Amino acid sequence: MGSMSIWHWLIVLVIIMLVFGTKKLRNIGQDLGGAVKGFKEGVKEGSEKVAAESPSQTSKTIDVETKEKT
Repeated sequence: MGSMSIWHWLIVLVIIMLVFGTKKLRNIGQDLGGAVKGFKEGVKEGSEKVAAESPSQTSKTIDVETKEKT
């Protein structure tokens, strides 16, 4: 009773299609696909930016002299 069979999911899908219509579902799918694509591009640009900044930050060397506290 707790698990859903394929027939339950098909009935739910038919009800959703009747309520929203196929055109609205297609638009929702396109919007969701565009959001995922934008997210992937943002992650790619962010990792490229971090990779480009990393060598310049690690090449700086700070020379310090330590003194013992008495």
